[in-house]
Amino acid sequence: MKKNAQKLTASGIMIALGTVLSFIKVFELPYGGSITLFSMVPVMLLGFMFGTKWGLLCGAVFGALQGFLGATMSSAFAGQNFAGVIGVLFIDYIIAFSVLGLAGIFKKRIKNETAAFALGCVAAAFFRFVCHFTSGFIIWGSYATETLQSVQNSLSTAILNNFTGIGLAMVYSLVYNASYMLPETMLSVFAAVILMKVKPIRRIAFENANKL
Repeated sequence: MKKNAQKLTASGIMIALGTVLSFIKVFELPYGGSITLFSMVPVMLLGFMFGTKWGLLCGAVFGALQGFLGATMSSAFAGQNFAGVIGVLFIDYIIAFSVLGLAGIFKKRIKNETAAFALGCVAAAFFRFVCHFTSGFIIWGSYATETLQSVQNSLSTAILNNFTGIGLAMVYSLVYNASYMLPETMLSVFAAVILMKVKPIRRIAFENANKL
């Protein structure tokens, strides 16, 4: 019972920390998506410490919170009908943030702690990107032309001139979501490497977590 309480407490603190960090935005795109100050890392660390199953659960809770904040503080669901809102909620939030808990998939496969966590973060972030990419061309693809026309640069012009229909929606989603997920991933991996260099944190992540 005590171990479960400690695990729940640690998870609650880390989810809260991730939520706070999600407000510290280095860059924010107009139609959702932003580069934050390591907001993915706390949930990734939970997945690394306690295993992927627990990490997925914590990620789902974190995603639900992000969805609530997106609904109340931004235009994350703007222009969507009921089906669209449900789709965005599950794909862009609950599933997309749940997969951050997969950051521990290399913990038992790679002996080097730093490499195991860093590669796990890359994998988890890639899975999150896949979710946003999928939502981007299925749900948000209809906004591709309007959004690209409003940007008016050489890249948007080239995309509009060379792609139409589903192809346009997919390329739009790829470029749009990669523009923030790539730097967000790089920041997360940087933080992961730094964290694993701190002996007390590394010890907690490996030794104490296994006891809970």
